[in-house]
Parts: sequence; C-alpha cells; structure tokens
Amino acid sequence: MKAIFYDWGGLNVWLFHLINDVHGALLDQVMLLGTAMGDHTYFQLYIAILGVTAVVVAGRDPKRHALTWLLAIGVFAVAYNLDGWFLGWIKSYLDIPRPPLALPFGTVHVVGEIQLHHSLPSGHSAFAMLCAASIWPVLNRPGQYLAVMMVLWVGVSRVSLGAHFPADVLAGYLSSLLIVLGVRAFLRHLIRPGTNSSRYIRA
Repeated sequence: MKAIFYDWGGLNVWLFHLINDVHGALLDQVMLLGTAMGDHTYFQLYIAILGVTAVVVAGRDPKRHALTWLLAIGVFAVAYNLDGWFLGWIKSYLDIPRPPLALPFGTVHVVGEIQLHHSLPSGHSAFAMLCAASIWPVLNRPGQYLAVMMVLWVGVSRVSLGAHFPADVLAGYLSSLLIVLGVRAFLRHLIRPGTNSSRYIRA
C-alpha cells in the first residue's frame, strides 16, 4: 500500500532528488523565505492583516463585501484549529521518516535544522494551502494567482531544503483543502438560506 500511495513506485524519491539536488546560496535563501511564509506561528499576524483588510474593503461596500470577508476570516480561524489538531495526530500516528533518515547519508541537501521524523504530511505546505483556500473567495484574479504561487513556493521549498518528500507536500495540500472546504460549507449552512445577506456570499 505504501509503495503505491506514498512511494509512487519510486517517483516520490525521484522527484525529491530532482528538486533537492539543485541548490546554491541564493536559491537556498529564496527557499528559506518560502518556508517562512508557511510557518503556522504567523497565524496571528495573518489573521490581523485579514481583519484590517476586511475593514477597509467592506467599508467601501458593506452589503457586498462585509459578510464574504467575515466568512473568510471565520473559515481561516476555525480551519486553522482543526488543521492543527489533525496534523498533530496524523504525523505522530504515521511517523513517516523524513528524507535525511529515509535516504542514504550524504544524498540529501539539508538547509537549517535537521529533522528526522513526522514527515507526512508537510505542516508548512498545509498551512500555506489553508491560508490560500480560506481567503480564495475574497481574492481578485491577480490575488488568486499570487496565492497559487505562494502555495507552490512553500511546497517546493520544503523539498528543496530537505525537510519533506513531494508526497508529504501533496498530502499537506490535500488535507488542508478538504478541511477548509468542509468548514466553509458548515459555516455557510449556519447562514439561513433566503436571508437578504446570504446572497452576498461568494462561493
């Protein structure tokens, strides 16, 4: 089962080396920045920025924007807590070894702290997806492009820095996306259909 869903018949390791074997001083700094953007300890900063942005944007057209932004912030806050609980449990339960432990010594380029356990899923990648998916409905097209680039940047950085396999990144993306979609559906259900405010919520 692991060979199919995690190892991908060797493709997971091949993709890891394809990304991790390319490195340099400048590239490492770029990847460190990408990883920093996916650090969940910045949650309070991110939600503060969302709150200020919501006040500014909704102030221009309260009927059109206020409820949509409120929903996005609510989704972000609730999903963050659920995601943190799920990742903490699944990482410990699976205890998949990280690249420096799983692969032969000297074949992994590691930048920063060397971590050996709890590889699946990638917490940084999960948080990046959580951020992007939570605020997706309030973003315009350029904002959505930037959100996608941020998510990809964080995910690639985790492989480039030797912290995760590509499968860990994809698992982080998928778990957070499903949690966000579930939370959004639940919160939208709490808003009674047919009210005047409900029609202003964007999907």
